[in-house]
Amino acid sequence: MKGNFVARSFLKVIRENIGLDLLLLLAVFGVIIGSLIPPQILKTIIDSNLVPHKQEGLLNSAALYLTVLLVIGLSDFLKEAILTVAGQKITTGIRLAMMEKMGRIDARFFSQNETGMVVSRFTNDVDAVQTIFTSGIVGMFIDLLKMVGIVFSIWQFSTNLGLIALGLLPVLFVLTRIFQKKMLSAQIRSRVIISWINNHIAESVKNIQMIKSFSKEAYMERRYEGYLTKNYRTVEKINFVNSIYPPMIQVIRSLVIAGIILLSAGKIQLSGLSLGMVAASIELISNLFVPVETLGMELQNVQESMAGIRRVNDFFEIVEEDPKNLDLTAAQVIPDSGRVVITFEDVSFAYDEDTKVLEDINLTIQAQESVTFIGRTGVGKTTLFRLVMGLIRPTKGRIAINGINVADIPHTGKRRLFGYVEQDFHMIDGTVGEQIGLKDPSVSREQIERALRLVGLEEYVASLENGIDTDISRGTVFSQGQKQLLAIARAVAANPPVLLLDEMTANLDSITEGKIVAALQKVSANHTILSISHRLSSMIASDTIVILENGRVKSAGSPEMLLETDEWYRKHMELEKLTWS
Repeated sequence: MKGNFVARSFLKVIRENIGLDLLLLLAVFGVIIGSLIPPQILKTIIDSNLVPHKQEGLLNSAALYLTVLLVIGLSDFLKEAILTVAGQKITTGIRLAMMEKMGRIDARFFSQNETGMVVSRFTNDVDAVQTIFTSGIVGMFIDLLKMVGIVFSIWQFSTNLGLIALGLLPVLFVLTRIFQKKMLSAQIRSRVIISWINNHIAESVKNIQMIKSFSKEAYMERRYEGYLTKNYRTVEKINFVNSIYPPMIQVIRSLVIAGIILLSAGKIQLSGLSLGMVAASIELISNLFVPVETLGMELQNVQESMAGIRRVNDFFEIVEEDPKNLDLTAAQVIPDSGRVVITFEDVSFAYDEDTKVLEDINLTIQAQESVTFIGRTGVGKTTLFRLVMGLIRPTKGRIAINGINVADIPHTGKRRLFGYVEQDFHMIDGTVGEQIGLKDPSVSREQIERALRLVGLEEYVASLENGIDTDISRGTVFSQGQKQLLAIARAVAANPPVLLLDEMTANLDSITEGKIVAALQKVSANHTILSISHRLSSMIASDTIVILENGRVKSAGSPEMLLETDEWYRKHMELEKLTWS
């Protein structure tokens, strides 16, 4: 998806809402034309009624004056209402498209970018897109037409006054352009800092227990204060520029009006101007400065919004995953027997050129084989799992399931192929059953109940107020160990042939860990098991153990063989026996 996505979103809403477009044009026309009529009525009232002291027709003129003001107000209200509706349509469409885009972005992007910065794209930056539409472009268009109409109206009264009004425009434009350039860099800087602040808040909430446990409140407060200080200085610069611009415009307007009064004093008849024309010209000149002042604010909104629009457009330029074979289904990968063979063919992976994680991995995992990957922290075990599930693509080589490249399999079919148990169980809003089925209509209630039986949670769930239909959105009724059992139930609910177990017993006590391992042993029948073990003693029975070191396969074989041939494995097992004895 290349090019200016925001511009295309604008055009799409315009094309799909012709009725609103016409109504908006009518409202804009009413605002522009209506704003030029009151000075003309004022001229007529002064020259035809007040100067000759004629009361005839004065009431009608006054009523017409008030009616025009009412029409202007209604037109302005209608314009704002339509712009709000259209702006919501634009931002809704953009946010939906961004969510779809996020589903196609390569997983490496989320490893290299903080959560708060991504969230800021969806919130602050998209709000800026709405601002440029509701308070920016359309407003600028209206104000520019108002300025042209006002200059033309003044020119009809007097060429000299028309020249004065026309000469004001380039002066005001230059001033506005100077302030515009000063504001742009500050607005972009402000948006970046706001994304830092959002990320810091999210990080603090997520890790609040760890922060309190290690007494790091002061450190987090100092970091937060630093971000706020930077943002304060940036906003202060923006406010300083904004505080200078309006008073400067006000002074210029006062000087011009004073000049017109001085030039016209005592020379009204000689210059061909009536008293009504002078009054109307003063009002028009005053009205000329109103759109100019508004134009300055709109330019500020546009500049602020341009920074957000640039970041939204940049989001749509983020590298996406390689295209999947959308015609490929899980049923085509998994034979009727349910047996799958996983092969690693010269697999290497690096998040960037300087950070190699895995290198030249060659393995074959047979159907219903249980394989445990072990090794020091940071050797690439979790990355290996992401590669197996096709969440990221190897930088070299491929991983195949029954001869089919896993990176080509659409994500929609992955749940029928893989069951993934993470270290942490992520709750969703919903019932106990929805925690397991993830609101997937293809996962039946019978499958959910079967999964609960397999992990030994059937009786506990039945004891809850509404059993499997108990809503746990507002709080949890499960212990940490029970959450891990729920994670296993979630993984096996769709009965996938491959289970991936990622160190899910790392944070549990030995008794709870034993229950988890027992549940895993029960559900592992007829599945190919790939597991990462934090402690060798907590491994489920494995046919093969793969030891990773420096991103490579150091050793691979049965537990018995490795006890005889691999010194690191043997010493590690002996150390754990001493620790747990």
